[in-house]
Amino acid sequence: MPPIGLLLSNLGSPQAPTAAAVRPYLRQFLTDRRVIDIPWLWRQLLVRGIIAPFRAPRSARAYAKVWTPQGSPLVVHSRALAAKVSDHLGADWKVALGMRYGQPSLESALGALLGAGCRQILVVPLYPQYASATTGSTVEELWRLAGRLENIPDLRILPPFPDHPGFIQAQADRIAPLLGRASGEQVLFSFHGLPERQIHKADATGKCLTNGCCATLGESNRLCYKAQCHATARALAARLQLPEGAWTVSFQSRLGRIPWIGPSTESSVRDLAARGCRNLVVATPAFVADCLETLEEVGIGLRETFAAAGGGSFTLAPCPNSGDDWAMVVAQMATSYLGRHT
Repeated sequence: MPPIGLLLSNLGSPQAPTAAAVRPYLRQFLTDRRVIDIPWLWRQLLVRGIIAPFRAPRSARAYAKVWTPQGSPLVVHSRALAAKVSDHLGADWKVALGMRYGQPSLESALGALLGAGCRQILVVPLYPQYASATTGSTVEELWRLAGRLENIPDLRILPPFPDHPGFIQAQADRIAPLLGRASGEQVLFSFHGLPERQIHKADATGKCLTNGCCATLGESNRLCYKAQCHATARALAARLQLPEGAWTVSFQSRLGRIPWIGPSTESSVRDLAARGCRNLVVATPAFVADCLETLEEVGIGLRETFAAAGGGSFTLAPCPNSGDDWAMVVAQMATSYLGRHT
């Protein structure tokens, strides 16, 4: 029997924390029509003429703050996760890692699985919540690559898992040891933000971004990114037994001046400090691996914002990364999904 292929995918990273390496990474990333959803010509002019040349040095300095001797934290953790998932699945599976942008590429991962004789490939986009700019872009690129082949493999896509019990437990296990250290404690669940325009484009209900629209996650809004984020937060708050009023949801990583979903993480942190929060625990459950957005944007930048606003203790919860428990969850999600859809 040929092995079953498992393709783990995440966003990606530049090859080095230098402007020369960051510049082509930004061009590849930000010229994706699903990331910056404006007409092609304007997107090219914006990214190649303004963002990549001028943002690359600043981004390189940010990457340098979190870079490890082994390389980008996101890639290091993802490689380790792939190896552990492979150990859990055994010889009947072949596991490969492919990043949407940068290296190792989706093309190289797909090629490795096909070269190993895999006829059926399950793709696991490592984004707990679906968004067109993340999961959607990954799936589109994989189908583009597969469409160039004479023999197109049987590609399956694992659905998003915003409130999957194993994912929630893995996240909660990283947060729980940080709780209960001081009175007046607050937990902030910070998710990656999206422009409001992208939420409206994906809205099948006509109710997105209206009052109460994210209070439940059902069939009608199951692919709404913001609704999925709130579902993740509710599940985590329940698992951690957080009382009402002790936790908050916010959205980070804004770019440009167009309206983004809110509240923003930066403004939320300032507000918590102004209200006298002396112990803030921040979790980033839109991410399964620590990366620039968790370690630098939150762990360094947001910590400074909180301190400058008069806040007290600030603690960043780690992501599941390549923990044995999380690797087991990924392996179980893969086998369970194929067991139900084969």
